[in-house]
Amino acid sequence: MGTVAAIGARTSVSGLALAGVDVLVAEDPDAVRGAWRTLPGTVGLVILTAVAAEALGSAATAPDPSRPLTVVMPG
Repeated sequence: MGTVAAIGARTSVSGLALAGVDVLVAEDPDAVRGAWRTLPGTVGLVILTAVAAEALGSAATAPDPSRPLTVVMPG
């Protein structure tokens, strides 16, 4: 099983580190896209804030066997 990562604003994702989630703080759309591009291949699940998901667009959240499973936190 892979690791879990979260991408989004510090105030929304930092608490997930307490559960062992790899937190990638991204405060603006460019930072979100940069964090997405640098996800390690070991990541099996990515948790996105609603704002981060919007920055990535629907292609990142659509099911695809070549990407980790992606879920969006309620806004």
